[in-house]
Amino acid sequence: MNIQALLSAKVSQAMVLAGAPADCEPQVRQSARVQFGDYQANGIMAVAKKLGQAPRQLAETVIQHLDLTGIASKVEIAGPGFINIFLDHNWLASHAREALRLPRLGVQLAEPQTIVVDYSAPNVAKEMHVGHVRSTIIGDAAVRTLEFLGHQVIRANHVGDWGNAVRYADRVPGKAAE
Repeated sequence: MNIQALLSAKVSQAMVLAGAPADCEPQVRQSARVQFGDYQANGIMAVAKKLGQAPRQLAETVIQHLDLTGIASKVEIAGPGFINIFLDHNWLASHAREALRLPRLGVQLAEPQTIVVDYSAPNVAKEMHVGHVRSTIIGDAAVRTLEFLGHQVIRANHVGDWGNAVRYADRVPGKAAE
């Protein structure tokens, strides 16, 4: 489940019920600070300006139409019209437990693609250092994530600027080497 998408849909629906146009953007984002809740809806300001309303007044109307029963423990208005959303810990825990029971943790497969990941590019004419290992670990994490999403990944380890360039076109299904 994508919590941000769920909250965006609910806030957008409440904004429309409060008089905002159907294409309004709720701008729901994770909060940067704990005191502002788990998520913030920052789109009230722009919509209020278009409607010629005071942002705080529009935020109050949006909150009246916002149904986050069981999802949020608290919803409040901050500053000139930001909406802070505090998630209900029991709701969050139940969805985390549900995801843990699902195969693949509920993550959907992507439209499969063939992707080449070039791990690192150490220059063999220079001394190796920990930075080369770091980039290889990052590359491997990216490869594992892409494979988990259902992509075919070609792992390549380019060796700096010494040697011949390796051609990968013949390893990509449906592509002929040039």
